[in-house]
Amino acid sequence: MSAITVDRYDLEILSELQRNGRATNGALGERVHLSMSQVSRRIQRLEESGVIRQYAALLDSEVLGLGVLAITSVTLGRHGETQGDAFEQAVADMPEVLECLSVTGEADYILRVVATDLASFSEFMMKRLLRLPGVVNVKSNIALKRIKETHALPLNHVTQPAQVTRRVVLSKSA
Repeated sequence: MSAITVDRYDLEILSELQRNGRATNGALGERVHLSMSQVSRRIQRLEESGVIRQYAALLDSEVLGLGVLAITSVTLGRHGETQGDAFEQAVADMPEVLECLSVTGEADYILRVVATDLASFSEFMMKRLLRLPGVVNVKSNIALKRIKETHALPLNHVTQPAQVTRRVVLSKSA
């Protein structure tokens, strides 16, 4: 396990970057009251440590014609490593699957799937997902309305309001 020390400035930078990943170091510095070079060094350290994994543009699926969002539970017939690995690799290659989680409970996997319409979702299910080896049960819920969608992680558990300058150590697996 490796550890990284994160202070209030790092947390403020992370918060700002979650709101606007295109913010310049100068703009970030103004918001968190640090110089551009200090912001740059801190961001580089956060990237190298893996706290910042990547940068991405968040696209609006509905504007792009992907109006169907489904949460799909998948159960496999056998729970061996080979069966799970094959399923995970197949799903990783399906662009309609935005997220795949291995879970406990009634299902083995939960998928977040997008499609242009119900007909294309049905085709994806019938001709691709259900035909994967080992899949024995699939249940889907179609989203009717998006209430909340965010990729911003809550950071308030890392801060100590009574001790603003306290440094907090976040552990990360090596």
